[in-house]
Amino acid sequence: MQKSKTKMDLSIIVLNYNGQFWLKKLLPTLKKNYMNKSKYQVELIVVDNASSDDSVKLMRRDFKWATTIESGRNGGFAFGNNVAIKGNNARYVMLLNSDTEFLPSGQSDLDQIIDFMDQNTDVAMVSPRVELSDGSLDPASHRGEPTPWASLTYFLGLEKLFPKCKLFAGYHQSYKDLNTIHEVDACTGAAMVVRNDAIKKVGMLDELFFMYAEDLDWCKRFRDAGYRIVFYPRIKIIHHKYKSGIKSSNKKTASVTQQYFYKTMLQYYDKHYKDKYPKFIRAIVKYFVLIKTDVH
Repeated sequence: MQKSKTKMDLSIIVLNYNGQFWLKKLLPTLKKNYMNKSKYQVELIVVDNASSDDSVKLMRRDFKWATTIESGRNGGFAFGNNVAIKGNNARYVMLLNSDTEFLPSGQSDLDQIIDFMDQNTDVAMVSPRVELSDGSLDPASHRGEPTPWASLTYFLGLEKLFPKCKLFAGYHQSYKDLNTIHEVDACTGAAMVVRNDAIKKVGMLDELFFMYAEDLDWCKRFRDAGYRIVFYPRIKIIHHKYKSGIKSSNKKTASVTQQYFYKTMLQYYDKHYKDKYPKFIRAIVKYFVLIKTDVH
């Protein structure tokens, strides 16, 4: 993409794929409840991954204040976001799902996060408190590293039984105080603010991951490079999760996304843990994936 003439403080990137319905809901709240009030230079970039629902037409007609980029193909989450990240000269970039919503009364004032990151230069990424439609925490915004042990305790239900036990609740780190600003291992690509200088050192999203785990992988790479990931609960963003994807009412869509989810687990394991654990651990992970995706 071309560099902006004015260096932005924050570049908000929304990846879209047939999400015209959600763009109509998100963009007005983003503009009204944050961008119109920010003390910083903020821009919005919408990357369209070859939608077939006239999303691009909508953007160019009703949201001319945003920059719309057509990626040319549905190359996945990492691919689409990288289109906007590459060459971006903003101090910070934010990945934001199209199915999110900004709250009024300063609850979604991202300026606070920018201020915090300006004061803490070792922080590469900050997650606001991402809430589901019912007001509960989206657990994906507050995650631990999915080690084999953490994953096992989660899928066996031990985290749910012992949410305050560090030994069993490592997958979502639910033993930490959700009302305070603190470090986490990872957050969700649905809403994350990232330091651009850190991206230039660590690299962009890994396009090996078509859907799911690219955010986990990015967070791990930032941590491995010595940066911190921080959960910032004073700022809230609504995530209308499960309207599409794994829990979609469309059975075909739900099935496809479920297969992506579990197959990605194996991809993540191979990238980060394959050489650290005995081969039988990978065999167990693979067997679990095969069962979950009904691949025989």
